Amino acid sequence: MSVNDPLGDMLTRIRNALMRNKRAVNTPASALRRRVLDVLKSEGYIRDYAEVEHASGLKEFEIELKYFEGDSVISEIKRISKPGRRVYSGVKDLPLVQNGLGIAILSTPKGVMSDSTARESNVGGEILCHVS
Repeated sequence: MSVNDPLGDMLTRIRNALMRNKRAVNTPASALRRRVLDVLKSEGYIRDYAEVEHASGLKEFEIELKYFEGDSVISEIKRISKPGRRVYSGVKDLPLVQNGLGIAILSTPKGVMSDSTARESNVGGEILCHVS
């Protein structure tokens, strides 16, 4: 199956799994997805993820979702920059997601990072998604 927006597909899988209160979700593996999952894990939005290789050679990430007192830690996960409309931001114009209670994940020249890390590193870039 061909997917035009692999990152959007992963975010949708996570969103759907959260709506169904699933403990884990699988998504095909890629370098960009790994870097976004690293940010989600370091910011505390997912418990962990692991790369699983099937007998057919297909690699997938198994993402362990995080819940607190029965509610998911992620209340909203939204794709911002899409293949048809890229959204870029300079360091001075980086958005505050829910007044700083959420994060924006950016793809910068220094790698994929959260908005707070991008401010510390003084870099802007493409806003991939918002998580709160």
